[in-house]
Amino acid sequence: MGLRFEELDFRNTPMGELVLRRRWYPGVGRDVYEIKLNDEYLMSSLFTVAEEELARLALGELAGKVPAPAGLDVAVAGLGLGCTAQAALADPAVSSLVVVDALGEVIEWHRRGLIDAGVADDPRCRLVQGDFFALVRSGAPLDPAAPERSYDAILVDVDHSPRHLLHPSHADFYEPAGLLRLRARLRPGGVFALWSNDPPEEEFLRSLEQVFGEVRAEVVAFDNPLQERQATNTVYLARNPEGPADTANPEPRP
Repeated sequence: MGLRFEELDFRNTPMGELVLRRRWYPGVGRDVYEIKLNDEYLMSSLFTVAEEELARLALGELAGKVPAPAGLDVAVAGLGLGCTAQAALADPAVSSLVVVDALGEVIEWHRRGLIDAGVADDPRCRLVQGDFFALVRSGAPLDPAAPERSYDAILVDVDHSPRHLLHPSHADFYEPAGLLRLRARLRPGGVFALWSNDPPEEEFLRSLEQVFGEVRAEVVAFDNPLQERQATNTVYLARNPEGPADTANPEPRP
């Protein structure tokens, strides 16, 4: 049995007060790790099913469909407790993974072993500090070590939903022009996947449909032992058409 409550690290960041803590939950009989930014819960190890399904569903879409003799190149936006990255690395088809996170403190927690998800030590994985949304907006590489690389899958788990944002500057990413800029990072037939804490949003699905070929929203159910009920998250999945995006003229599909 661990301590009832332990603060593992506290940092003042440009985005606010960032806290990593470990809490013993008698109802589940184990320690639970939590990340908070100001008053927002960014992630809890008590609820990781949907974050893991984000990777599994996206990579499942690629099984046998994208020729990749050297393996799949994958990008993840949002490191957190490492659950999405860990699930991606569990797929033997993945040959490289870049994880972009705006908070260098979170990356440091993984490298120091305060969060032991195994992603910092995997030779296929690079952890990069950066504002994913700004990188997409500007056309800068997601991984400076591979500036020309495009990706078979890009998985995003940063905001709570396309409408419940951690920062207002993220809003344009979820509009058709922003999604088209993301689509330009994907190889033909590649997959964009997005985690959301909210039910499927028709307005966002319409934006996805303007830009991508195949689009759907998967509702992922999981047990909430604290409230003794079932909870749900959403994973949006969109496939890049078999052709390059025109980033010089970012107009969505008719």
